Amino acid sequence: MQRVNIIGAGKVGRTLMTLVAAAPELELGDVLGRKPLDGSNATAAVGAGRGVTGIGDLRPAELWVLSVPDDRIEPLAAELAERLDRRSTTQTASVIHCSGFLSSDVLTPLRALGWSVASCHPVLGFADPHLAAARFPGTLCAVEGDPAAARCAEGLVTALGGLPFAVDPERKALYHAAAVFSNNFATVLQALAQEAWAEAGVAPDIAARLGNSLLAGAAESVARLGPAEALTGPAARGDQNVLQRQRASVAEWRADAGPLYDTLSRMARQLKTDGVTGP
Repeated sequence: MQRVNIIGAGKVGRTLMTLVAAAPELELGDVLGRKPLDGSNATAAVGAGRGVTGIGDLRPAELWVLSVPDDRIEPLAAELAERLDRRSTTQTASVIHCSGFLSSDVLTPLRALGWSVASCHPVLGFADPHLAAARFPGTLCAVEGDPAAARCAEGLVTALGGLPFAVDPERKALYHAAAVFSNNFATVLQALAQEAWAEAGVAPDIAARLGNSLLAGAAESVARLGPAEALTGPAARGDQNVLQRQRASVAEWRADAGPLYDTLSRMARQLKTDGVTGP
């Protein structure tokens, strides 16, 4: 059985804790949060693991997972390397972080101690840890790093029911931007649509139903047909009269939304005609 220590008891950390605790071949080890009681509170909620209050309390484990915000990963790796070195530990292990933006190279201080390092980014929304844990089976997870740690990350993903895939560490910023386009910006566009419907006098409950229905239909069509074939609307049809009048209406409502409508309409038209959104 492989012991897994987790540093970071936020939404991603709690999701992983729940999944690790439920995996027969894994053991949830020590959990360290940002605040002294975060680890204990998180392990109590999951019913497994041991919450600790500081790095010095962390016991050895075969795999360490850093589920902390991006800007904390590099300093945390440096602190871990310093503290573990001071303890004169002879254990070598694998350590992974969960950032979709940063490569495994930010863990270099631990690599210098003989540890194997990697990154593992689950392509999943973690707004609700309970929902994220329930939806995790089948989730694609981007993995890159040293061979030993990458194998550990792939094994972890598989044990949790996910599907690992390789990503180029030199292109992680672009890879993560793609996820932002696919998920975060789609959410922003849904909010913008809700606001536009409200301005047009549509009742909030009806606007919510409209957005949910259209989004679900779009997701189903893209999954079945691909983006180019799934695309509909005035840009896909090349209806310039509608596009011009809609753009004017949008710009009158919100000046910052007019150029956005123009850009997305141009990309939509090119996607429909050429199969790509740009040159």
